[in-house]
Amino acid sequence: MPYSARENNERIFKKVATKSYFPMLNLLKDNMERYPDFKVSFSITGTWLEQAERFAPELVDIIRYMVRRGQAEIVGETYYHSLAFFYDFDEFVAQVQMHAEKIRELFGITPRSFRNTEFAYNDALARWADASGYQAILAEGWDKVLEWRSPNHVYSPAGCRTTKLLLKNYRLSDDIAFRFSDRGWKEWPLTTAKYLRWLDNACLNGPLINLFMDFETFGEHQWRDTGIFNFLDSLIPAWLSQYENKFVTVSEAAALEPPVAEISMPETVTWADTERDLSAWASNAMQQEASSTLYNLKNAVLATHDLTLISDWRKLTTSDHPYSMCTKYWNDGDVHAYFSAYASPYESFMYFMNVLRDIEYRTKK
Repeated sequence: MPYSARENNERIFKKVATKSYFPMLNLLKDNMERYPDFKVSFSITGTWLEQAERFAPELVDIIRYMVRRGQAEIVGETYYHSLAFFYDFDEFVAQVQMHAEKIRELFGITPRSFRNTEFAYNDALARWADASGYQAILAEGWDKVLEWRSPNHVYSPAGCRTTKLLLKNYRLSDDIAFRFSDRGWKEWPLTTAKYLRWLDNACLNGPLINLFMDFETFGEHQWRDTGIFNFLDSLIPAWLSQYENKFVTVSEAAALEPPVAEISMPETVTWADTERDLSAWASNAMQQEASSTLYNLKNAVLATHDLTLISDWRKLTTSDHPYSMCTKYWNDGDVHAYFSAYASPYESFMYFMNVLRDIEYRTKK
């Protein structure tokens, strides 16, 4: 039984590709050809790659071209953009391996750095990454963890021997990702010259500024008419024109300096909301029941050896599903509503549980 409409998926994907994926990838490619010192890192799910191969294979070709030039790195993650690490460790490892195989198949490389879904990070995840041989792992540079320290350094995760910890500078990242077009923001409009001053000031607190943001920031969340593409297109050469400034990939960033200190995050930290925890995906009874029911079905689903059924089940592990069930409607409510395809969290829960019931029925058949 199909649970999604191919026509809708194709229509939405191509719409976003026109607004965001193609213009942004071409902007990056053009700047790489003009400036050999310009580099980026991509975090790309397996499900996105599947859709790109089906609906716009030219996108994959552009990324492959940048990787072959040595100016783009692809970071490891879960194939289905899931939070499986917190529910079923074996499933988490399986999805990471699936993702690595997909990256090798399409781009001929093996990810050397790791980013978990929704930037969900804790010490246990770092120890797994260290044991798995990753050079670096990414996390949110959250003030409550860092306290007086700066996110602009390389750190060592607690209990790790070789893996380095790189922390997102969330203020400078969010200035672009969330505030760029906000006319109520006291710093609007954000110009290249102003942002360069902020970057220069940030360098006083460390040699590394990690800017991480959704790719759809460019063209989808911040529309073209906001000037977002022109902003980035002017920022790249302006940054490189200053003495000793450069762009590096995640793996290169991890090698810039020895770790300046050890950072411990025993409790999970994410990118989301004012709390920076897992509450956006696991705080209410609907989310908890949905995730519990979902992962309790795993063994029965895998036992069928039905690849279509297994794929359908794994797509339900995508973090967007519990996110759309979130009922935290205060400071962050508008963000949750924007990213939901449903009229309410309760409608999302109802549809999700109906699909799970059908999945269970198919396992019994």
